[in-house]
Amino acid sequence: MTTNILTVDLEDWFVVENLKGNIDYRKWDELPSRVVVNTDRLLNLFEKFDVRATFFVLGWIADRFPKLIETVAAGGHEIACHSYRHIMVKKVDQETFRSDTEMAIRVIRNACGLAPIGYRAPSWSIDSSTPWAFEILADLGFVYDSSLFPVKHDIYGDPGGPKEIFRMKLESGRNIFEIPASTLPLWGKNLPVCGGGYLRHSPLWYTAGIIRRLNRIGRPAVVYVHPWEVDNKLPRMKGLNLLQKYRQYGSINTMMRKLERLLLEFQFCRARDYIESLARKPIGFER
Repeated sequence: MTTNILTVDLEDWFVVENLKGNIDYRKWDELPSRVVVNTDRLLNLFEKFDVRATFFVLGWIADRFPKLIETVAAGGHEIACHSYRHIMVKKVDQETFRSDTEMAIRVIRNACGLAPIGYRAPSWSIDSSTPWAFEILADLGFVYDSSLFPVKHDIYGDPGGPKEIFRMKLESGRNIFEIPASTLPLWGKNLPVCGGGYLRHSPLWYTAGIIRRLNRIGRPAVVYVHPWEVDNKLPRMKGLNLLQKYRQYGSINTMMRKLERLLLEFQFCRARDYIESLARKPIGFER
């Protein structure tokens, strides 16, 4: 049986790209945080099914809630990196990306004593226009990346990008593994599946059917969720347009039930476990 990859983008509800035009980064500390209670809900769910996940941790969260990161790591979950302040990689220069990532690594390690070996860009913002990002990740000791999303979208995506997990050869001669977000090819296009809003808004039978289909051809599904997506008491923002409301609040009350059903039917592992199976050797956290 194919083992799928379970991931969490550990961030708070107000950091998302969908709200960037409504909430300034400098105001984050003034907003009510929901990250601890929502992450606890996910941890309890994963413990119920004895499954371990990869948590891509936002450095800004690790800075403010170090005990939360320590708790996640103590549960056997992988601690990976999701930038420091949720920057869109394709919208910044190389030095900004490097310094943001270095800061994230530092605060994550301070929080739990572990240096991350995996990276996921906020809003899947590494694409064919940012090949330099992989070289910087390799410089900083990352073993794998999970930032590519081969779809067409108004915020992110690279429709011509790779669809399967592979070892990427960099110009420097080094290697880095890539774990793209899962897609389903249909009618000449790649349909996004298995995570975030796509998981929330899709009926369970549809998502489960796609995972079965991917598994039949030997491909793991990369499932991803944000803690705020399991929050039935998510703070309501004023001044959002209909699309923003749909993306932020749509089907929120279905996510826990859907996750529970997927965990009941399918096998899951951490991203590092899957990469180790490809590399055929253990990958250490400490450096």
